[in-house]
This record gives sequence, C-alpha cells and structure tokens, in this order.
Amino acid sequence: MRVLVLGSTGYLGRHVVEQLRTALPDAAVFHAGRSPAADVRVDLARDDPRQVAEALDPVAPHVVVNCAGATGGDAVTLAEANARGPAVLCAALRASAPAARLVHLGSAAEYGPGAPGTRVTESAPTRPLGPYGGTKLAGTVAVTASGLEAVVLRVGNPVGPGAPPTGLPGRIAALLREAGPGRDAVLRVGDLSAYRDFVDVRDVARAVLLAATVRGPVPSVLNVGGGEAVPVRELVRTLARGAGFRGSIKEDAGGSARSAEVSWQCSSIDAARETLGWRPSHPLDESLAALWEATGPGGGCAP
Repeated sequence: MRVLVLGSTGYLGRHVVEQLRTALPDAAVFHAGRSPAADVRVDLARDDPRQVAEALDPVAPHVVVNCAGATGGDAVTLAEANARGPAVLCAALRASAPAARLVHLGSAAEYGPGAPGTRVTESAPTRPLGPYGGTKLAGTVAVTASGLEAVVLRVGNPVGPGAPPTGLPGRIAALLREAGPGRDAVLRVGDLSAYRDFVDVRDVARAVLLAATVRGPVPSVLNVGGGEAVPVRELVRTLARGAGFRGSIKEDAGGSARSAEVSWQCSSIDAARETLGWRPSHPLDESLAALWEATGPGGGCAP
C-alpha cells in the first residue's frame, strides 16, 4: 500500500504518520507539502490542479490523507489553506489517482454553536462562526462533492503530546511553564466558562488509520471527538494540578470572541464507532499529562 500524507509536519500530521508507520510497517508512507524535504513538493494554496496531479503521478497513491490546513491567520490565508487547498487536491486526484481513498481532516467548528446538553450528529445543520469554521466547511463540501472515495473526519479539540501554543491546551501549558510552580505565580487567562469536546491527538491518528484501511464504503462525514463536553475551566485546572502549579488562576486576560459565541461543543461519535470500530482510548487526564511532559526540556514539544 502507498499512502500519501499532506501536512505531515503539523501537529496532527506528525501523529498520523507515526500511527501509519507503526500499524502498517509494509506500507510506503510519502510526505507531501512545501518543505524541501517532502517526497512530493506541492503547495495546495498556490498550485493549480494540473501541477498537483503531475506531482502525484509518480507516487500513484492508494490512500491520501490530508492533514494540511490553517487554524490562524486572516480570512484570505484561511480560505487558501482550508477551502482552496482541498478543492485543488480533489481535482488533482480525479486526474491522477481517481481510485485512491481520500481521508480529509475537517473540524467540529464547522457545526458552529451547539445546544447545551446535546451531542451533535453528522446530519446536524452546519452554522460555523467566523472564517475558520466557514473555510473548513467549504473544504468539506469540496471533498464530499468530489465524486472520489472520500471521508471527512470532523475532529473536535485535539489535545495531547506536542499540542502547539496556537490552541488552548498548548497555550495553557506554555503559560504554566512561564509562570512557574510557586505560590506567588499567577496564571492569567480569558473566560473559561465554555464547554469543549477534547480528543487525544493519538486517538485522532488512529481514527485516520481506520478510515484509511476499513473495507467497504465509508460515510462521507464522521465525527472524531471525545464524545463528552468538558468545561474548559476543568481542563485548565487539571493541567495546572499536573504541572504542580500552586499559584492562582485569574480569568481576567480577555478571551476570543469565538469562545464567547460558542459556549458549547460536543459531538456524537456513534457513527465512527459503528463504521470504524473506533472510540477514544486516552482519558483527558492522561492526554494532559502527556502534553505537559512533552513541553518539558527535551520533551519534543512542537515548535
């Protein structure tokens, strides 16, 4: 089996590559992206479909995993990475590898605000707030309408080893390292009243593996989350306890507008369990312990 992974140097992509190589030792796993070290040099935000198809031809992949995308930046940057990128990839695959299975990583942000106390299913209306969720949804539409054998995994809030400071868990870990453990230390954060569905990055990688290798047809969209709404305040306090933090936590630093507008997110993961035999295996406290350990000296935290 030949597997091509786009975005293999990112947070999710690195774990996906590790999972594929561990579980499929006889498979050939290729890296695709803008890096000079990539096996396949492509830039989905800039290249046209013909250029990407020509780059893919020598690999002739059986499976393509798209972990590429952007979580921050202005609306143009997000649109290029999250909307144009998947559309270009799908057009290139139709020309170069129409029989390949495409596993694309989407986001639970595509759903928008959830109703407190409910788990959103894949058939729920999508009402994203802001450019990130909107561009991720556009990418999902490009994939599901492509005519390819494709599945979009709508991922919740990933957490675990290597979480970057651009996301909440990685940012809190970085702040804790900066503050130190002393009783006089103060951790200043924004409002922590929201609820989020956290899922270990290693469980996301395992879901990708299963989606790439399961026999038979796969639904066009599957939720991949923890299946539980966790108060963000609980996550921060658990991480602080694990870090040995003895100072105080102040919610006076201001927060993102999106967090205020999306107070509840929780995904139903029944379809992934039924289709892939997947369920999360890492409890949140274990994920946070692995995150904290990875942020220490020599721990391999993402740059």
